[in-house]
Amino acid sequence: MIATVLYFVFLRSAVVEGALNPWAEGSTSGGDCFCEAFLPNSTFPIGQLISLENTAVEINYKLELEISKVEMYEVKLQVYIAKITNLTVLIELMERDPDSYNELQLEEVKIQIKQVEALIVELKASIQTSSTVLISIRQQISVVIAVLTELEITYDKNLVLVTRREYIVLQQKLEECERRHDELFNPDIGICTHSGIRRISKPIISQLNADLTSSYAYGGWGKDSKPMPGSENMYWYSASSDTTVNRIIQYSDYYKLIMRQPFKIHSLYVQYNYDRRGTGNNYVVRENTMYYQFRSPFAMAKWNMTSATIEYKVVPEASTQFSYHYSANQNLDFAGDESGLWVTYATAESKGKLVLGKINEESFEVEEVWQTSIFKPSVGNTFMVCGVLYATRSVDSKTEEIFYTFDTRTEQESYVSIPFEKFQEFYAYLDYNPTDQKLYMFNNGYYVAYHVWFNHEGSLTGE
Repeated sequence: MIATVLYFVFLRSAVVEGALNPWAEGSTSGGDCFCEAFLPNSTFPIGQLISLENTAVEINYKLELEISKVEMYEVKLQVYIAKITNLTVLIELMERDPDSYNELQLEEVKIQIKQVEALIVELKASIQTSSTVLISIRQQISVVIAVLTELEITYDKNLVLVTRREYIVLQQKLEECERRHDELFNPDIGICTHSGIRRISKPIISQLNADLTSSYAYGGWGKDSKPMPGSENMYWYSASSDTTVNRIIQYSDYYKLIMRQPFKIHSLYVQYNYDRRGTGNNYVVRENTMYYQFRSPFAMAKWNMTSATIEYKVVPEASTQFSYHYSANQNLDFAGDESGLWVTYATAESKGKLVLGKINEESFEVEEVWQTSIFKPSVGNTFMVCGVLYATRSVDSKTEEIFYTFDTRTEQESYVSIPFEKFQEFYAYLDYNPTDQKLYMFNNGYYVAYHVWFNHEGSLTGE
């Protein structure tokens, strides 16, 4: 349109003979100069492009709003979990001793329950609304991208390119928002398409251990990393006042764990009968089998809790001289992730540097070994995610940091900085569970868990 207006204002048309070129110039017999311009059949729809840019601003505002909502959901979930946990404990205490509570206290608890129910309903409605909005934004962007493609084909590609790039940025932002939303409410359990851990949530403190004593600072808790059918909700717990592993307790679900109502207690020691005790508080449960460090002889052990049978194997060259920073006797540390069963240790030959081994679950043999460059006594703990080793260390009394990774697929190691908050300074257990993508920590006698967020690969390109 602009070109057309300028043409009629500044140019005069003239009929000339000869070849028709896009531009022609000459003079008349009277000496007047003239020029001739042939415009394309259609002019560039600048108004349509401006409209698309305005739409981009609108979509960007919507996306920023949805991203802030996702961040709010993360905080709300942690608050709701704490409220529900506290209410559950309070109700259990009231059931045990109802005569100690008056009508006013009972009414107050009822009000709290109704408030939590209302909060959950509100959160559920908000999540559904956000999902609908994200779908709407994606459809809107898809329509705009199609229009931009048509403009590129029909008109000057360079004029459309700037706007297309704006929409590529918006599309990337939308995918990031959708990914965070899905990670929170629809995690890709068991899938390793990400490129590693991005961040760790704030600690989710469930409660003090089932023995209700802070003196039981050495222990662990969590879920089966490869549960048998029907045992997907099962939790386990083990703890002691020292690093000896005497028993493991199983609970049918999280509620039973909080209520301290086990369905099975497995004793690893019965006087004059058997001694299957372990040491080190660095065990995992996988397919209803507990993998742990056997006390005597020094070996890795597997206690099948279904058949009540035990097997142990000595790990060649593994040393008892190199434990983790926080606790003694953590010489063999077991981990179960999406890709299998693992054990870490150090040897005299490695001079205390951490060694990672992959365990064949059928033969119960270490079938492959990798040497790392980190000194094990300087490490707080380690865990495995999708075949990648993550090592932590203390930053201060309230902060731990993932500082090192080793990828067994590429055999590449790297130094990173992913800090996360500790509930208390000392912890004896840290492990990742692939069934819910959470970290489980036994933090000075308390059950503590963390959500794990990942970096997801994928990019958009545009010319």
